[in-house]
Formats: sequence, structure tokens, C-alpha cells
Amino acid sequence: MPRSPDKTEQAVASERIDARIAELADWRGEALAEARRLIHAALPGVTETWKWRGVPVWEKNGILCTGETYKDKVKLTFAKGATLPDPQGLFNASLEGNARRAIDLYKDDKLNTKAFTALIRAAAELNASGKKK
Repeated sequence: MPRSPDKTEQAVASERIDARIAELADWRGEALAEARRLIHAALPGVTETWKWRGVPVWEKNGILCTGETYKDKVKLTFAKGATLPDPQGLFNASLEGNARRAIDLYKDDKLNTKAFTALIRAAAELNASGKKK
């Protein structure tokens, strides 16, 4: 099982995510900040980490979701997304894989907060169950 980040590592990761949001200074920063806010509201105490040379990651008993930013989109990738129920059809990217699923947000897209919150909670429950998929 991967080592959990300590409080100092978590604080540094949170500061890096704050800095990423600020440096974007456009709709992508706003979208990433909103996703982050929803994740924390859905799972108080969720752990923030910073991996792979600059990717915000939210974890609880394993990776829940990453928040990658690109020139034209914000990609919210769920590590075990293929296993998660998605009745509202939020997943619109990385659909061909056996494990991951993603939500690509483009300028002017609005994230369905209720459905996103349900996905985050389902991801946490799946991680807590110990199932691989």
C-alpha cells in the first residue's frame, strides 16, 4: 500500500494547488478551484497531493481524482472511473480504457455539482472497499 503523505507534504501540495489556480488566472483556474471546492465539500478531510511533475491529486484510501490543466481544458480523471456509476453521463473522455474515466471541461462548461459530488463519494467508497476495480 502506498505511503500516506504527512502533514507537511499535504500543506506543500495544497500550496502548489493554490499557486496553480492563481497562475492560470482564467476560466481554467476557476474550473479547477470549483472542482477542488466540491471535492472538499463531498469528503471533508480528503488529502491533496502533487504528483507527476505538477498534477493536483485528491486521495482517500487511494487516488480519487486528478486535476490536469491544458491550454483548452481542465481534465478531471478518476483512477477507477470505469467501475463507478455515472448515471448523469459526466464522463466524456478516456472512455476506452479498462480503469480510468475523465471529465473534460472546456470554457463555458458547467460541472453538474450533484453528479460530480456523487462520483467523488462513489470513488471514495470504492477505494475504502479495497477492490481493485
